[in-house]
Amino acid sequence: MLENCYEILGVRRDASAAEIRRAFRQKAKQFHPDTAGDDPEAVENFRCLMRAYDVLSDARQRSIFDQSFFTRHHIRRQRGESFDYHTWLIAREDEESRAKLIFWDLMHHRENEAVAEFKRMSMNHAGFSLKKWFIREDFMDYGYILSEELTIRGEYYDAFLLLEQIIQMEYRYEYFKLFFPEVKSFTLHILKQNIEGTVNDELALDAWERALDLGFAPSDDAFFLRKMALVYRKIGDSRTADICLEEAARTAVIKKQRKAVDY
Repeated sequence: MLENCYEILGVRRDASAAEIRRAFRQKAKQFHPDTAGDDPEAVENFRCLMRAYDVLSDARQRSIFDQSFFTRHHIRRQRGESFDYHTWLIAREDEESRAKLIFWDLMHHRENEAVAEFKRMSMNHAGFSLKKWFIREDFMDYGYILSEELTIRGEYYDAFLLLEQIIQMEYRYEYFKLFFPEVKSFTLHILKQNIEGTVNDELALDAWERALDLGFAPSDDAFFLRKMALVYRKIGDSRTADICLEEAARTAVIKKQRKAVDY
């Protein structure tokens, strides 16, 4: 019998790609062998979950699945006439409502609107913060998805600032757990491949300096310090550039010492 991939992931048929990714992460943490051990039922549940995610995360496979599984009728969302939450949010200008509007748009196929509103609020409202208005788990999930959408649109610095908050939260309270390396890898990619040349020197320096406090490997910290040295040299601050290079050299020594201990 053909499995209902939407049911396995626990999402609606009209779920956005972001909702599918979030549902997969949540269920994978429950059934992953590293968490559930050798329980045969958990192993099979994880295999089913992987199959369902493979189908729904690929646009072509999802389309084929929809056509084959839902052959007799179309599933339509019930549209009530009573209360339109989206319209209510749009009409309000307080920060809480705008923050909730951003995440609502993000989860309802309105990614462009979500990014545009996030940028507008960040630029026009000093101290605007999404995490202020959501429980930690929701902010970490939706914040990560928003950072992906920001990166797609070339908003690398804003994406990094969101990821920085998520990484700091994960250190205080493990939520992503098995997926945390993916979060850190995504953040590193932005810092190493996307920041330079896409933002001004001040923002680049700020991002790399902040990165030094995020618990990356010594080799990564040395990379950030060397990049900072180049920028400081470029703007005529040779003294600070030399300090960064000295710190990068010390970081490289720490890396060698750790390798020696491992051997």
